[in-house]
Amino acid sequence: MDDPTRMLSGLTGLSGLGQADVGDPDAVRKQALGQPQQDIGDILQQIMAITDESLDEAQARKHALNCHRMKPALFSVLCEIKEKTVLSIRGVQEEDPPDPQIMRLDNMLLAEGVSGPEKGGGSAAAAAAAAAAGGSPTDSSIEHSDYRAKLAQIRQIYHSELEKYEQACSEFTNHVMNLLREQSRTRPISPKEIERMVAIIHRKFSSIQMQLKQSTCEAVMILRSRFLDARRKRRNFNKQATEVLNEYFYSHLSNPYPSEEAKEELAKKCGITVSQVSNWFGNKRIRYKKNIGKFQEEANLYAVKTAVDAASVSAQASQANSPATPNSGSPGSFSLSHTGDAYLGLRSLNGEALNIAPSLQPQVCTEEQLHS
Repeated sequence: MDDPTRMLSGLTGLSGLGQADVGDPDAVRKQALGQPQQDIGDILQQIMAITDESLDEAQARKHALNCHRMKPALFSVLCEIKEKTVLSIRGVQEEDPPDPQIMRLDNMLLAEGVSGPEKGGGSAAAAAAAAAAGGSPTDSSIEHSDYRAKLAQIRQIYHSELEKYEQACSEFTNHVMNLLREQSRTRPISPKEIERMVAIIHRKFSSIQMQLKQSTCEAVMILRSRFLDARRKRRNFNKQATEVLNEYFYSHLSNPYPSEEAKEELAKKCGITVSQVSNWFGNKRIRYKKNIGKFQEEANLYAVKTAVDAASVSAQASQANSPATPNSGSPGSFSLSHTGDAYLGLRSLNGEALNIAPSLQPQVCTEEQLHS
């Protein structure tokens, strides 16, 4: 027959056969001669009812179709129809270029040591973060181990989810390929069409892959930011260390560049490393040059403190070296208290050169001088 509609109507007549008449050409011919041809509505109704059939009924219908004598003719007609319609899709591009966003995510994950072979990417990232925070690798071994441990957790979760994704994509792809191969026994399906369908499936699944990689990159960025913030918080020295460093800075204001020996001594006093001392002085010089007026008052205060300390040491030394000096319990003795020292020092904060050491020397006065 040349009319596809007549062949389809003849094939759909198989639904009225009994189980014993399935595959019998004479029974099909007898039924076709005795019943009127079905219209397209009945055919569509039967197609829609396929989903409600049991597995045994579906297998029986498929077996009847494969054994039908008109199946080769139906297949040839479907090939002719496909040959006419396939011309419109030959110009479609077969392969799409790789997604640039996925390429960027892959490069980032590879650089951070999350994807690919584990070759110390986490250590390199931790060292880079430590360098950006102003520390050295030896000073932040604990932070590095913590960073590597958390990065290893992210890597493990990423590979676990990626394995689930690849498994789901493979299972679905194999299912579709088996389905298409099964259908190729009834309708013409070329291997290239199966490959194109696999590519479409992979494109659909690539959105899931992109979301997974993007979430992993965000987790790595959050980890790095927390690592740097934690190091910045730990960089703040205690009050005593800051006092020691400021005192040295303002006492050497004409040349605030400590030598290596001075740096080592300051590092021991403050309980920090030499590199941290160097970084502190570098930052202090920059801040001082940018705002000299603001730091001038601080410089005066530290100059007063230095002068008071020097005067106190000198007074104690003179008292120890002169046994004729009366003690504090003698009626003719008089010495300035620490409150008086601070008072005299604060009176000189007018921007002029501070020279209060002579006025702070111990004074021995008579009773007439005291009353006058």
